[in-house]
Amino acid sequence: MKKLLVSIFAALLVLPTIFAQPAKDYTDSKDSDPAATAILKKVKATYESYSSVEADFSLQIEFPEEPVEIMKGKLFQKGDKYRIDMETQSIICDGTTVWLFLANNKEVQINNADFGEDSGILSPADLLRAYESGEYVYVLSNESMEDGVAVQQIEFKPLDRDSEYSKMRLTVEKSTAKIKRIKAFSRDGSRFTLSIDKLTPNKALADNKFVWNKSECPDCYVEDLRID
Repeated sequence: MKKLLVSIFAALLVLPTIFAQPAKDYTDSKDSDPAATAILKKVKATYESYSSVEADFSLQIEFPEEPVEIMKGKLFQKGDKYRIDMETQSIICDGTTVWLFLANNKEVQINNADFGEDSGILSPADLLRAYESGEYVYVLSNESMEDGVAVQQIEFKPLDRDSEYSKMRLTVEKSTAKIKRIKAFSRDGSRFTLSIDKLTPNKALADNKFVWNKSECPDCYVEDLRID
């Protein structure tokens, strides 16, 4: 669940099997749609201009033949530091260490933060760098109106056939280049949709917000899995 939440942001970029240009055989990131590339550059520039981000989000989880589950949460990010708080768990990273706090289990797992080339999308900021990695091909698939606001949809397909996800879909507001929604399509039929309900940029965030403190759960079991 830790990797899922963050990759959907958060992580948490996957797309349907139908592309805007279905006849083309996409085998390389250079096959990506120039219009989609221009939009992604604008989105990336918008978010990189922020010194910090605070966001309220909703995560909709769909498994085949099971009721839809909706979870609410809050994201805080400053550079490589981030914190994702949900009802039953928190994922906290100070850029060096990652804490996974499982409230119901009264357990904390500690790991090294990994920002290497093979680490995948492990922080919210990686979402905006993913399209430059060469691991995806992407196209502008649709433009429409949602609640009176013009939006654009970009679909990403991983070039690795063994990827956990078959596709991802990113929806952005056309006028502001702000992320509105990310939907991930897993190969097992499950779907994960993360919606940004409210975004506040450039808010002062203290560094200690990105470090798990024992006072959050004095009687928690702490498992340190870091590798020296």
